[in-house]
Amino acid sequence: MRISLSFINVYKKKSTKSEIVTQLLYGDTFKKIKKTGSWLKIKNDLDNYKGYIKLRKYLPNIKNTHKVSSLSAKLYSKPNLKNKTKKLLSFGSKIKVIKKQKKFYKFDKIWVKKKDVKKINYKSRNIFQNSNIFLNVKYKWGGKHYHGIDCSALVQLMLNFNNKFCPRDTKDQINFFKKKIRLSKLRKGDLIFWKGHVAIALSRKKLIHAYGPMKKTLIMPVNFTINKILKTAKLKVIAIRRVL
Repeated sequence: MRISLSFINVYKKKSTKSEIVTQLLYGDTFKKIKKTGSWLKIKNDLDNYKGYIKLRKYLPNIKNTHKVSSLSAKLYSKPNLKNKTKKLLSFGSKIKVIKKQKKFYKFDKIWVKKKDVKKINYKSRNIFQNSNIFLNVKYKWGGKHYHGIDCSALVQLMLNFNNKFCPRDTKDQINFFKKKIRLSKLRKGDLIFWKGHVAIALSRKKLIHAYGPMKKTLIMPVNFTINKILKTAKLKVIAIRRVL
């Protein structure tokens, strides 16, 4: 089954008061494990992540042709800028284009501008080059959306956009990426891990991360960040991994 909303929350338990562990975006697919009352226990096809979602009408799987490449793509009821709706799709959402007209694509009875999407097999030379579109986006535990994102989701979204597998949580990302790097050898695209936190190196001197204490996604100096997290959270860097 697939998601036909901009996003839905995936909960740890069968309650909206439970912890949000991740989110599914438009076009994401999942397998139903079991139904319990008004809840479904599911497994996300993207990363095998399990959790609970509210029972509602979900659509059959389709073969998607394009993915959203902007932070939030505006949707239109007709292929005309005057017919903008209030709906938006977040970066990494997937669609099946069924019609083309001038500067628009049609999917699921609605339209999106061509400039906001890429073909589904598109890959960028620098996997993390789009990470800065999330600058100043609110930090949200379990978030994967333009409304809010957490640190490991930022990493996962960038890799998934480039058709590469990545686990959802930091503890699993550390184990999945095997190539160990010393801080002195840090370069663009490396991942810096603390217990429960991850940042993406933009260069030897700068990183980007969805940073809980500052409540948003920021670019910060590498050494300053390491010292700040050590001072405020008493956490040392536990791993640096090379992805590219």
